Amino acid sequence: MFTSISRSITLIKASWAVLMKDKEILLFPVLSGIICLIIAASFLIPAVILGAGLNTEHQSSPFVYVGIFLFYLITYFVVIFFNAGLVACAHIRLTGGDPTFFDGITAARKNIGQIFIWALISATIGLILQAIRDNNNIIAQVISSFIGVAWSLLTFFVIPVMIIEKRGTIASIQESASLFKRTWGETVIGQGGVALIFILIALIAFVPVTLVLMVGSATISIAVISLYLLLLIILFVIANAMQGVYNTALYLYAKDGVVPDAFSKELIENAFQSKHASSFQGGNI
Repeated sequence: MFTSISRSITLIKASWAVLMKDKEILLFPVLSGIICLIIAASFLIPAVILGAGLNTEHQSSPFVYVGIFLFYLITYFVVIFFNAGLVACAHIRLTGGDPTFFDGITAARKNIGQIFIWALISATIGLILQAIRDNNNIIAQVISSFIGVAWSLLTFFVIPVMIIEKRGTIASIQESASLFKRTWGETVIGQGGVALIFILIALIAFVPVTLVLMVGSATISIAVISLYLLLLIILFVIANAMQGVYNTALYLYAKDGVVPDAFSKELIENAFQSKHASSFQGGNI
């Protein structure tokens, strides 16, 4: 456990160093989060007014699932679009360039058709898994969770492949799955490294919040809760940006066996554990 925490801290330092060179990368998760909140509100408010979000008798109706699908589609499109921009900027920086925010937006815009197709596929998979989870069968819900995790891992490199290699959506999914199978084996280490540290920070910060709620006045409690929510938003933005930078570095290593200068070779290689030892020779897998 302490080794994982130490590696996560090293990972955060390396990703932070990249962010400090390109602070505009933080704009991608900020804009993505703001737009997604607006989208959520635009779906939630009408649902509450119509009673669809509160009436459990109608939660499995076709109308509700159409709404869920549209919500997934629009949200996925926004998230993927800005993640694509983030990956584009991270790739430019990690390969020796000096990106701007508009470099990322331009790269995402040029691939907007493929981004929409990927959002459509993601929304469809999300809707299917949601339908399974809505089943009261616990076994079906467990199976749905496993399928969701497997799908996330197999499509882990879709955005880097799509943006950097300029491949189509289906080809990107196939290449992502191929990279995963050839390099990751059964265990992924490092994917949750950033999240682990930021979750610990959030939990530690929640301790004084709890104390204030227990002994403080209503005004102070509201102020402290507001500050804590602001902290959570900041942590989310930074963690999301760092994860994008690190994922791009992992992609470069998985694809060509090249470790970006911003990351140590040991840090990147320790993110991959294979059932069978693999080696990179001549820059190829």
